[in-house]
Amino acid sequence: MIGALHGVIAWKEAPRLLVDVGGVGYEVEAPMSTWLGLPAAGGAVRLKIHHVLREDASLLFGFATDAERNLFRALLKVSGVGPKAALAVLSGMSVDSFQSAIAAEDAGVLTKIPGVGRKTAERLLIEMRDYFRQLPGTPSAFSGAGLTRPDDPVFEARRALQALGYKPAEVHVLLESASGTAHTTEELIRAALQRAAARPS
Repeated sequence: MIGALHGVIAWKEAPRLLVDVGGVGYEVEAPMSTWLGLPAAGGAVRLKIHHVLREDASLLFGFATDAERNLFRALLKVSGVGPKAALAVLSGMSVDSFQSAIAAEDAGVLTKIPGVGRKTAERLLIEMRDYFRQLPGTPSAFSGAGLTRPDDPVFEARRALQALGYKPAEVHVLLESASGTAHTTEELIRAALQRAAARPS
């Protein structure tokens, strides 16, 4: 398996490029986050590679950083997400922006990515939480918001508010403001609803 390429760009035409490594040309497809940072043809390039072997093709996907390649690989594990959709995610937003969207449970932001519909966005919100929570330096939005602990009052309050029709991003904001003064599930829900009622229409 090919894990990295270090060579010269023979040509590039978004989202593809040809990397000449010792006289052998490797055709690579890259997300816009990587492609826009590439030098012009003739320039040296070093790419992290994800190699996909199929019966009818050998595909190379190139990334400027380990974080991009790792996220790409994690996205491929999500039901219904293939290489094309994973590249679209990385082309539509940075790794940090995607992580923030998952933490805020903001499906609306994800649906703005070409090819990502509502159902896919909701699957991403559910299935990518564990990936980010396991990363070093994970923000408190993943470690402390009670995303996966059913006995956590915040988790229960989040689920109840979503059942009432509030969007995930709204729930995140409402609970964030309520968490300082409320502790039980009932207190959190009551404080969140009071905050929602007080907001200007």
